[in-house]
Amino acid sequence: MDLETLGSLNMIGYGLAAVGPGIGIGLIFAAYINGVARQPEAQSRLQSIAILGFALAEALAIIGIALAFVL
Repeated sequence: MDLETLGSLNMIGYGLAAVGPGIGIGLIFAAYINGVARQPEAQSRLQSIAILGFALAEALAIIGIALAFVL
């Protein structure tokens, strides 16, 4: 394979791999909104948990793009 094709395959692979963190982030904030709607007094506690979950899920996407460029 030539390098141009290999680079294109890396980006296609990253695009497919980015679906997972995208879905995860959506589920995290859907659960956060649902929790705050049910118990508004727990917003501050739920918000910190949601932001931590977002950061961890986003780290997977960042690691994936780093690997896509390295490989």
